[in-house]
Amino acid sequence: MKRCIACGMPMETQADFAMGDENKDYCIHCARPDGSMQSYEEKLKSMTGFIVKTQGLDEEAAQHAAKGMMAKLPAWKGI
Repeated sequence: MKRCIACGMPMETQADFAMGDENKDYCIHCARPDGSMQSYEEKLKSMTGFIVKTQGLDEEAAQHAAKGMMAKLPAWKGI
């Protein structure tokens, strides 16, 4: 099983992959409508929103958590 390089989501079925393309290293949640991978800023914004919604953290705490998680992922190493 592959994991998304941009958010860490397990990609178990073809539908989990960007554009349904199992050769891509990122998931449907990290892809733009054209199939390219979101930028760091785009992913940070969406991951922050997800954390606020699912964990109830305020925006600042959620962004801090998102940055910490993203720093450990292959797509964002060194950013």
